[in-house]
Amino acid sequence: MPMERGRRVRALLYSARFRAAVYQVVVVAAVVALGWYLVHNTLANLAARGIATGLSFLGREAGFDIGESPIPFEASDSYLRALLVGLLNTLAVAVTGIVLASLLGLTVGIGRLSRNWLVARLATLYVEAVRNVPLLLQLFVWYGLVTALPGPKQALQPGLGVVLSNRGLKFPLPHWHDSYVAVLAALLAAVAAALVLRRWALARQNRTGQPFPWLPAGLGLMLGLPLLVFAAAGAPLDWDRPVLAGFNFRGGATLSPEFAALLVGLSVYTSSFIAEIVRSGILAVPAGQTEAALSLGLTRGQTLRLVVLPQALRVIVPPLTSQYLNLTKNSSLAVAIGYPDLVSVANTTINQTGQAVEGVAVVMSVFLVVSLSLSWLMNWYNAKVALVTR
Repeated sequence: MPMERGRRVRALLYSARFRAAVYQVVVVAAVVALGWYLVHNTLANLAARGIATGLSFLGREAGFDIGESPIPFEASDSYLRALLVGLLNTLAVAVTGIVLASLLGLTVGIGRLSRNWLVARLATLYVEAVRNVPLLLQLFVWYGLVTALPGPKQALQPGLGVVLSNRGLKFPLPHWHDSYVAVLAALLAAVAAALVLRRWALARQNRTGQPFPWLPAGLGLMLGLPLLVFAAAGAPLDWDRPVLAGFNFRGGATLSPEFAALLVGLSVYTSSFIAEIVRSGILAVPAGQTEAALSLGLTRGQTLRLVVLPQALRVIVPPLTSQYLNLTKNSSLAVAIGYPDLVSVANTTINQTGQAVEGVAVVMSVFLVVSLSLSWLMNWYNAKVALVTR
Protein backbone atom coordinates (compact mmCIF):
# COMPACT_ATOMS: atom_id res chain seq x y z
CA MET A 1 0.00 0.00 0.00
CA PRO A 2 2.74 2.57 0.81
CA MET A 3 4.48 1.67 -2.45
CA GLU A 4 1.27 2.25 -4.37
CA ARG A 5 0.80 5.60 -2.66
CA GLY A 6 4.40 6.55 -3.46
CA ARG A 7 3.89 5.73 -7.14
CA ARG A 8 0.78 7.92 -7.20
CA VAL A 9 2.66 10.80 -5.59
CA ARG A 10 5.54 10.46 -8.07
CA ALA A 11 3.10 10.27 -10.96
CA LEU A 12 1.40 13.42 -9.70
CA LEU A 13 4.72 15.27 -9.29
CA TYR A 14 5.82 14.33 -12.81
CA SER A 15 2.43 15.17 -14.31
CA ALA A 16 2.60 18.04 -16.82
CA ARG A 17 -0.84 19.29 -15.77
CA PHE A 18 0.14 19.38 -12.08
CA ARG A 19 3.38 21.22 -12.76
CA ALA A 20 1.57 23.74 -14.99
CA ALA A 21 -0.93 24.41 -12.19
CA VAL A 22 1.89 24.84 -9.64
CA TYR A 23 3.74 27.26 -11.91
CA GLN A 24 0.60 29.34 -12.41
CA VAL A 25 -0.08 29.49 -8.68
CA VAL A 26 3.52 30.55 -8.02
CA VAL A 27 3.39 33.27 -10.69
CA VAL A 28 0.06 34.64 -9.42
CA ALA A 29 1.34 34.65 -5.84
CA ALA A 30 4.52 36.47 -6.91
CA VAL A 31 2.53 39.11 -8.83
CA VAL A 32 0.19 39.66 -5.87
CA ALA A 33 3.11 39.92 -3.48
CA LEU A 34 4.93 42.39 -5.72
CA GLY A 35 1.77 44.49 -6.10
CA TRP A 36 1.19 44.51 -2.35
CA TYR A 37 4.79 45.56 -1.72
CA LEU A 38 4.64 48.42 -4.22
CA VAL A 39 1.31 49.71 -2.90
CA HIS A 40 2.37 49.41 0.74
CA ASN A 41 5.73 51.07 0.08
CA THR A 42 4.10 53.93 -1.86
CA LEU A 43 1.50 54.59 0.84
CA ALA A 44 4.17 54.48 3.54
CA ASN A 45 6.39 56.99 1.71
CA LEU A 46 3.45 59.34 1.06
CA ALA A 47 2.40 59.16 4.71
CA ALA A 48 5.98 59.84 5.86
CA ARG A 49 6.04 63.02 3.77
CA GLY A 50 2.61 64.18 4.88
CA ILE A 51 1.07 63.85 1.42
CA ALA A 52 -2.67 63.15 1.41
CA THR A 53 -3.88 60.00 -0.30
CA GLY A 54 -7.21 58.79 -1.58
CA LEU A 55 -9.73 59.99 -4.17
CA SER A 56 -11.56 62.46 -1.97
CA PHE A 57 -10.00 65.33 -3.96
CA LEU A 58 -12.29 64.48 -6.87
CA GLY A 59 -15.20 66.09 -5.03
CA ARG A 60 -13.40 69.37 -4.37
CA GLU A 61 -13.79 72.53 -6.46
CA ALA A 62 -11.53 72.51 -9.50
CA GLY A 63 -10.92 76.26 -9.65
CA PHE A 64 -9.85 76.37 -13.32
CA ASP A 65 -11.62 76.78 -16.63
CA ILE A 66 -11.52 74.44 -19.61
CA GLY A 67 -11.49 76.22 -22.95
CA GLU A 68 -13.34 73.50 -24.87
CA SER A 69 -16.06 71.41 -23.26
CA PRO A 70 -18.87 69.32 -24.78
CA ILE A 71 -20.86 69.68 -21.55
CA PRO A 72 -21.37 72.75 -19.34
CA PHE A 73 -18.38 73.33 -17.07
CA GLU A 74 -17.41 76.14 -14.72
CA ALA A 75 -14.44 76.70 -12.46
CA SER A 76 -16.68 76.04 -9.46
CA ASP A 77 -17.34 72.47 -10.61
CA SER A 78 -15.51 69.50 -9.13
CA TYR A 79 -12.31 67.83 -10.29
CA LEU A 80 -14.38 64.78 -11.18
CA ARG A 81 -16.45 66.79 -13.65
CA ALA A 82 -13.27 68.33 -15.05
CA LEU A 83 -11.83 64.87 -15.69
CA LEU A 84 -15.14 63.87 -17.28
CA VAL A 85 -14.81 66.82 -19.68
CA GLY A 86 -11.27 65.72 -20.53
CA LEU A 87 -12.47 62.17 -21.14
CA LEU A 88 -15.28 63.35 -23.45
CA ASN A 89 -12.80 65.49 -25.39
CA THR A 90 -10.49 62.49 -25.75
CA LEU A 91 -13.33 60.24 -26.93
CA ALA A 92 -14.52 62.90 -29.39
CA VAL A 93 -11.16 63.17 -31.14
CA ALA A 94 -10.55 59.40 -30.94
CA VAL A 95 -13.88 58.34 -32.43
CA THR A 96 -13.79 60.99 -35.16
CA GLY A 97 -10.14 60.20 -35.88
CA ILE A 98 -10.83 56.47 -36.21
CA VAL A 99 -13.55 57.13 -38.80
CA LEU A 100 -11.45 59.58 -40.83
CA ALA A 101 -8.28 57.48 -40.62
CA SER A 102 -10.19 54.38 -41.75
CA LEU A 103 -11.68 56.11 -44.78
CA LEU A 104 -8.41 57.77 -45.75
CA GLY A 105 -6.38 54.61 -45.13
CA LEU A 106 -8.78 52.50 -47.20
CA THR A 107 -8.56 54.98 -50.09
CA VAL A 108 -4.76 55.21 -50.00
CA GLY A 109 -4.34 51.44 -49.55
CA ILE A 110 -6.46 50.73 -52.61
CA GLY A 111 -4.64 53.52 -54.45
CA ARG A 112 -1.30 51.79 -53.84
CA LEU A 113 -2.61 48.81 -55.84
CA SER A 114 -4.01 50.97 -58.63
CA ARG A 115 -3.10 50.10 -62.22
CA ASN A 116 -2.55 53.80 -62.80
CA TRP A 117 1.17 54.47 -62.36
CA LEU A 118 0.74 58.03 -61.08
CA VAL A 119 -1.96 57.15 -58.53
CA ALA A 120 0.06 54.22 -57.19
CA ARG A 121 3.23 56.32 -56.85
CA LEU A 122 1.45 59.20 -55.16
CA ALA A 123 -0.13 56.79 -52.67
CA THR A 124 3.28 55.24 -52.00
CA LEU A 125 4.83 58.67 -51.48
CA TYR A 126 2.04 59.56 -49.04
CA VAL A 127 2.57 56.41 -46.98
CA GLU A 128 6.36 56.60 -46.85
CA ALA A 129 6.44 60.33 -46.10
CA VAL A 130 3.78 60.35 -43.38
CA ARG A 131 4.57 57.25 -41.38
CA ASN A 132 8.31 58.03 -41.17
CA VAL A 133 7.84 61.46 -39.56
CA PRO A 134 7.21 61.53 -35.77
CA LEU A 135 3.59 62.19 -34.87
CA LEU A 136 4.44 64.96 -32.41
CA LEU A 137 6.30 66.86 -35.12
CA GLN A 138 3.33 66.46 -37.46
CA LEU A 139 1.01 67.86 -34.80
CA PHE A 140 3.21 70.94 -34.49
CA VAL A 141 3.15 71.37 -38.28
CA TRP A 142 -0.63 71.09 -38.53
CA TYR A 143 -1.12 73.41 -35.55
CA GLY A 144 1.23 75.94 -37.12
CA LEU A 145 -0.71 75.80 -40.40
CA VAL A 146 -4.04 76.30 -38.64
CA THR A 147 -2.85 79.21 -36.50
CA ALA A 148 -1.22 80.83 -39.55
CA LEU A 149 -4.64 81.47 -41.09
CA PRO A 150 -5.93 85.08 -41.25
CA GLY A 151 -7.55 86.69 -38.23
CA PRO A 152 -11.32 87.01 -37.75
CA LYS A 153 -11.59 90.31 -39.66
CA GLN A 154 -9.76 88.85 -42.68
CA ALA A 155 -11.26 85.37 -42.28
CA LEU A 156 -11.80 83.13 -45.26
CA GLN A 157 -15.48 82.70 -46.10
CA PRO A 158 -15.93 80.06 -48.81
CA GLY A 159 -19.72 80.31 -48.57
CA LEU A 160 -22.75 78.70 -46.92
CA GLY A 161 -21.96 80.60 -43.74
CA VAL A 162 -18.63 78.79 -43.20
CA VAL A 163 -15.82 80.94 -41.74
CA LEU A 164 -12.18 79.85 -41.50
CA SER A 165 -9.69 81.83 -39.42
CA ASN A 166 -6.95 81.36 -36.87
CA ARG A 167 -9.73 81.07 -34.26
CA GLY A 168 -10.93 77.86 -35.86
CA LEU A 169 -13.63 76.71 -38.24
CA LYS A 170 -17.05 78.31 -37.74
CA PHE A 171 -20.15 76.93 -39.45
CA PRO A 172 -23.92 77.40 -39.13
CA LEU A 173 -25.92 75.27 -36.74
CA PRO A 174 -29.71 74.88 -36.79
CA HIS A 175 -31.63 76.02 -33.74
CA TRP A 176 -33.20 73.13 -31.87
CA HIS A 177 -36.91 72.57 -32.50
CA ASP A 178 -39.22 70.20 -30.65
CA SER A 179 -40.12 68.44 -33.89
CA TYR A 180 -36.51 67.27 -34.25
CA VAL A 181 -37.24 64.58 -31.65
CA ALA A 182 -39.66 62.96 -34.09
CA VAL A 183 -37.09 63.33 -36.89
CA LEU A 184 -34.43 61.56 -34.82
CA ALA A 185 -36.91 58.83 -33.91
CA ALA A 186 -37.70 58.38 -37.61
CA LEU A 187 -33.98 58.14 -38.38
CA LEU A 188 -33.49 55.43 -35.75
CA ALA A 189 -36.49 53.53 -37.07
CA ALA A 190 -35.15 53.79 -40.62
CA VAL A 191 -31.74 52.46 -39.53
CA ALA A 192 -33.41 49.50 -37.80
CA ALA A 193 -35.55 48.85 -40.88
CA ALA A 194 -32.45 49.01 -43.12
CA LEU A 195 -30.70 46.40 -40.96
CA VAL A 196 -33.74 44.11 -41.16
CA LEU A 197 -33.87 44.67 -44.93
CA ARG A 198 -30.19 43.73 -45.25
CA ARG A 199 -30.67 40.51 -43.31
CA TRP A 200 -33.71 39.58 -45.42
CA ALA A 201 -31.88 40.38 -48.68
CA LEU A 202 -28.86 38.24 -47.77
CA ALA A 203 -31.08 35.35 -46.67
CA ARG A 204 -33.06 35.63 -49.92
CA GLN A 205 -29.88 35.65 -51.99
CA ASN A 206 -28.52 32.58 -50.18
CA ARG A 207 -31.83 30.78 -50.73
CA THR A 208 -32.64 31.74 -54.32
CA GLY A 209 -29.41 33.18 -55.70
CA GLN A 210 -31.21 36.40 -56.67
CA PRO A 211 -29.61 39.58 -55.29
CA PHE A 212 -31.62 42.47 -53.92
CA PRO A 213 -30.28 46.07 -53.93
CA TRP A 214 -30.59 46.46 -50.18
CA LEU A 215 -27.89 49.16 -49.90
CA PRO A 216 -29.60 51.78 -52.14
CA ALA A 217 -32.97 50.86 -50.66
CA GLY A 218 -31.63 51.19 -47.11
CA LEU A 219 -29.95 54.54 -47.81
CA GLY A 220 -33.14 55.80 -49.43
CA LEU A 221 -35.11 54.70 -46.40
CA MET A 222 -32.70 56.39 -43.97
CA LEU A 223 -32.86 59.64 -45.95
CA GLY A 224 -36.48 59.59 -47.03
CA LEU A 225 -38.27 58.73 -43.79
CA PRO A 226 -36.68 61.52 -41.67
CA LEU A 227 -37.27 64.00 -44.51
CA LEU A 228 -40.94 63.03 -44.68
CA VAL A 229 -41.33 63.52 -40.92
CA PHE A 230 -39.44 66.82 -41.16
CA ALA A 231 -41.73 68.01 -43.98
CA ALA A 232 -44.84 66.86 -42.11
CA ALA A 233 -43.78 68.96 -39.11
CA GLY A 234 -43.66 72.07 -41.31
CA ALA A 235 -39.92 71.94 -42.06
CA PRO A 236 -38.90 74.23 -39.18
CA LEU A 237 -35.33 75.26 -39.92
CA ASP A 238 -33.72 78.34 -38.41
CA TRP A 239 -29.96 78.66 -38.70
CA ASP A 240 -27.63 80.09 -36.08
CA ARG A 241 -24.93 81.63 -38.27
CA PRO A 242 -21.53 82.92 -37.11
CA VAL A 243 -21.38 86.71 -37.08
CA LEU A 244 -18.33 88.90 -36.49
CA ALA A 245 -18.70 90.68 -33.15
CA GLY A 246 -15.63 92.57 -31.98
CA PHE A 247 -12.48 90.50 -32.29
CA ASN A 248 -14.15 87.14 -32.91
CA PHE A 249 -17.19 85.47 -34.42
CA ARG A 250 -20.22 84.61 -32.34
CA GLY A 251 -22.92 82.07 -33.04
CA GLY A 252 -22.87 78.81 -34.92
CA ALA A 253 -20.64 75.86 -34.09
CA THR A 254 -16.89 76.02 -33.67
CA LEU A 255 -14.11 73.62 -34.50
CA SER A 256 -11.17 74.93 -32.46
CA PRO A 257 -7.65 75.12 -33.96
CA GLU A 258 -6.37 72.68 -31.34
CA PHE A 259 -9.05 70.10 -32.07
CA ALA A 260 -8.63 70.49 -35.83
CA ALA A 261 -4.84 70.14 -35.70
CA LEU A 262 -5.03 67.11 -33.41
CA LEU A 263 -7.75 65.45 -35.48
CA VAL A 264 -5.97 65.98 -38.80
CA GLY A 265 -2.60 64.92 -37.37
CA LEU A 266 -3.91 61.70 -35.81
CA SER A 267 -6.02 60.82 -38.84
CA VAL A 268 -3.28 61.42 -41.41
CA TYR A 269 -0.59 59.64 -39.39
CA THR A 270 -2.69 56.58 -38.57
CA SER A 271 -4.11 56.36 -42.09
CA SER A 272 -0.62 55.71 -43.47
CA PHE A 273 -0.38 52.54 -41.38
CA ILE A 274 -3.96 51.52 -42.15
CA ALA A 275 -3.19 51.91 -45.86
CA GLU A 276 -0.43 49.30 -45.60
CA ILE A 277 -2.74 46.99 -43.64
CA VAL A 278 -5.41 47.31 -46.34
CA ARG A 279 -2.87 46.72 -49.11
CA SER A 280 -1.49 43.59 -47.43
CA GLY A 281 -5.00 42.29 -46.76
CA ILE A 282 -5.99 42.68 -50.41
CA LEU A 283 -2.78 41.01 -51.60
CA ALA A 284 -3.49 38.10 -49.24
CA VAL A 285 -6.58 37.21 -51.27
CA PRO A 286 -5.63 34.71 -54.02
CA ALA A 287 -5.51 36.25 -57.49
CA GLY A 288 -7.78 33.51 -58.72
CA GLN A 289 -10.66 35.07 -56.78
CA THR A 290 -10.32 38.29 -58.77
CA GLU A 291 -10.01 36.43 -62.06
CA ALA A 292 -13.07 34.33 -61.30
CA ALA A 293 -15.12 37.41 -60.42
CA LEU A 294 -14.05 39.22 -63.59
CA SER A 295 -14.86 36.15 -65.68
CA LEU A 296 -18.41 36.23 -64.26
CA GLY A 297 -18.89 39.72 -65.65
CA LEU A 298 -18.33 41.76 -62.49
CA THR A 299 -16.60 45.11 -62.87
CA ARG A 300 -13.36 45.77 -61.04
CA GLY A 301 -15.21 47.95 -58.53
CA GLN A 302 -17.77 45.22 -57.86
CA THR A 303 -15.01 42.63 -57.62
CA LEU A 304 -13.19 44.70 -55.02
CA ARG A 305 -16.34 45.45 -53.00
CA LEU A 306 -18.11 42.09 -53.21
CA VAL A 307 -15.29 39.53 -53.51
CA VAL A 308 -11.89 40.85 -52.46
CA LEU A 309 -12.58 43.11 -49.47
CA PRO A 310 -14.89 40.66 -47.63
CA GLN A 311 -12.13 38.03 -47.78
CA ALA A 312 -9.40 40.53 -46.94
CA LEU A 313 -11.16 41.59 -43.73
CA ARG A 314 -9.99 38.44 -41.93
CA VAL A 315 -6.43 39.67 -42.47
CA ILE A 316 -7.13 43.38 -42.03
CA VAL A 317 -9.16 43.48 -38.80
CA PRO A 318 -6.58 42.17 -36.23
CA PRO A 319 -3.79 44.67 -37.09
CA LEU A 320 -6.43 47.35 -37.66
CA THR A 321 -7.42 46.96 -34.00
CA SER A 322 -3.87 47.81 -32.96
CA GLN A 323 -3.94 50.98 -35.05
CA TYR A 324 -7.24 52.05 -33.51
CA LEU A 325 -5.73 51.53 -30.05
CA ASN A 326 -2.62 53.48 -31.07
CA LEU A 327 -4.73 56.39 -32.30
CA THR A 328 -6.69 56.47 -29.05
CA LYS A 329 -3.55 56.43 -26.91
CA ASN A 330 -1.71 58.88 -29.17
CA SER A 331 -4.47 61.40 -28.46
CA SER A 332 -2.63 62.04 -25.18
CA LEU A 333 -0.16 64.12 -27.24
CA ALA A 334 -2.90 66.76 -27.33
CA VAL A 335 -1.26 68.37 -24.29
CA ALA A 336 1.56 69.54 -26.60
CA ILE A 337 -0.75 71.80 -28.62
CA GLY A 338 -3.07 72.88 -25.82
CA TYR A 339 -6.12 70.71 -26.48
CA PRO A 340 -7.84 69.94 -23.13
CA ASP A 341 -7.94 66.14 -23.31
CA LEU A 342 -7.95 63.79 -20.33
CA VAL A 343 -4.16 63.90 -19.86
CA SER A 344 -4.08 67.71 -20.00
CA VAL A 345 -6.88 68.08 -17.45
CA ALA A 346 -5.29 65.42 -15.24
CA ASN A 347 -1.96 67.29 -15.32
CA THR A 348 -3.66 70.47 -14.15
CA THR A 349 -5.45 68.52 -11.42
CA ILE A 350 -2.20 66.93 -10.25
CA ASN A 351 -0.41 70.30 -10.17
CA GLN A 352 -3.14 71.83 -8.01
CA THR A 353 -3.77 68.93 -5.63
CA GLY A 354 -0.33 67.35 -5.47
CA GLN A 355 -1.87 63.88 -5.65
CA ALA A 356 0.15 62.60 -8.58
CA VAL A 357 -0.22 58.89 -7.83
CA GLU A 358 -4.00 59.02 -7.77
CA GLY A 359 -4.16 61.27 -10.83
CA VAL A 360 -1.92 59.03 -12.90
CA ALA A 361 -3.83 55.96 -11.68
CA VAL A 362 -7.12 57.49 -12.81
CA VAL A 363 -5.73 58.27 -16.28
CA MET A 364 -4.24 54.78 -16.60
CA SER A 365 -7.50 53.15 -15.52
CA VAL A 366 -9.56 55.18 -17.97
CA PHE A 367 -7.28 54.39 -20.91
CA LEU A 368 -7.26 50.73 -19.87
CA VAL A 369 -11.06 50.57 -19.86
CA VAL A 370 -11.32 52.40 -23.19
CA SER A 371 -8.68 50.20 -24.83
CA LEU A 372 -10.23 46.97 -23.55
CA SER A 373 -13.67 48.09 -24.70
CA LEU A 374 -12.36 48.92 -28.17
CA SER A 375 -10.51 45.60 -28.32
CA TRP A 376 -13.65 43.70 -27.34
CA LEU A 377 -15.67 45.51 -30.01
CA MET A 378 -13.11 44.78 -32.73
CA ASN A 379 -12.77 41.13 -31.64
CA TRP A 380 -16.55 40.78 -31.85
CA TYR A 381 -16.51 42.23 -35.35
CA ASN A 382 -13.60 40.01 -36.31
CA ALA A 383 -15.61 36.96 -35.25
CA LYS A 384 -18.57 38.18 -37.31
CA VAL A 385 -16.57 38.55 -40.52
CA ALA A 386 -14.45 35.41 -40.06
CA LEU A 387 -14.73 32.82 -42.81
CA VAL A 388 -16.64 29.73 -41.70
CA THR A 389 -15.21 26.53 -43.15
CA ARG A 390 -17.16 23.32 -43.59
